[in-house]
Amino acid sequence: MAEQKRRGQLNCIKIMPKVKTDDQGRLVLPEAFSKQRLISSGTEYWLDEREGDLILHPRLPNARKVYIEPTTGCNISCRTCIRNVWDELEAQMAMDTFQRLVESLKDIPSLTRVIFTGFGEPLAHPHILEMVQSVRERDLAVTIGSNGLLLDASMARELIRLGVDRLVVSVDGVKPETYTGVRGAMLSQLLSNIRTLNEVKNQMGSLTPALGFEFVVLRSNVSELAELTRLASRLGASRVLVSNVLPYTEEMRSEILYGYEPSPPLAAGSWPVKADAWVMWGILELPRMYWGAERRCRFVQDRAMVVGWDGGISPCYALAHNYSYFAVDGRKKQVKRYVLGNVNDQPLAEVWMSEEYVRFRSEVRGFHFPSCPDCDLREGCDLRERNEGCWGWNPSCADCLWAQDIVRCP
Repeated sequence: MAEQKRRGQLNCIKIMPKVKTDDQGRLVLPEAFSKQRLISSGTEYWLDEREGDLILHPRLPNARKVYIEPTTGCNISCRTCIRNVWDELEAQMAMDTFQRLVESLKDIPSLTRVIFTGFGEPLAHPHILEMVQSVRERDLAVTIGSNGLLLDASMARELIRLGVDRLVVSVDGVKPETYTGVRGAMLSQLLSNIRTLNEVKNQMGSLTPALGFEFVVLRSNVSELAELTRLASRLGASRVLVSNVLPYTEEMRSEILYGYEPSPPLAAGSWPVKADAWVMWGILELPRMYWGAERRCRFVQDRAMVVGWDGGISPCYALAHNYSYFAVDGRKKQVKRYVLGNVNDQPLAEVWMSEEYVRFRSEVRGFHFPSCPDCDLREGCDLRERNEGCWGWNPSCADCLWAQDIVRCP
């Protein structure tokens, strides 16, 4: 039995292919390896070293998702929002910027989805439907993240006609007073808009956009999570994404449910969702509730990038704006926006394949950052007041709550 176990362990070990240089000093990759990694002849690489290891980074335009922020303006003012602590002006993406962005999408053959969302309300942009149409004309899937309050019958009809396949709506309370307390708006208006969407889908014979809910869980609304899945069932939402709050203010810091110590997960479950003649089961996606050893970036893992309203390209939401928030141990942190390029100056693919962006993704995949909340020197370290670390790449992802799956995005 022990011998069988040992052989099984050996079989799980990945065999590294041996490579060698030819008589001209060129490194020759095995054909099977190149096919597996979709590496063709003539591919360029960034040559790097890390702690004595030789690293080859292929320059490949292999992004799969692009998040677009049409505007930083919004039609409501939520207690949970980043806009409560920044001094940036409300601004909209210029159509010239958007056209340059869209034109450069053709250079990314692996791209499958564009997500219109951000720290503003996408449907508030006066040209949002033109934007969606331009992306759909390139046969790319479209997701829209919205507060749902501008989703009237006319807007619903156009989103269906254009082929938007996913719509994620923020629902931070099932009781009217809870929703109003978080969003400063009327729950009845949101529910009416969702029902209108479903009616228009029926009239047009469309199953899309598939509806999802996003729920920012707080001490003041966690008791409504079970009722939220029942609401999702009644309204035909097939997915509920639950995220912890990123506390930008002292008020929101008092609302957090996560911390250092392991705690029981939030109650999971599923619900029936009727789709035409079929019934499927909805999915509840829950966040981690404590700081842990495992760290991974969904933005890098999903090969995604974020394009801000001004065309600035950032690697993730966490580094897409200047703002302050409280880390898991309560330390206030000032984040500085990290921009790797701008679509007004360079095509998306060139920025994606740039030395700095390629190296950044490599560092994040291996997560070569300190774990600042676990450090014995954290109380006196002034680096923690910025998004910097004492070693590794800067800006640092050391305190990132997204990388912990504590904070989630659609």
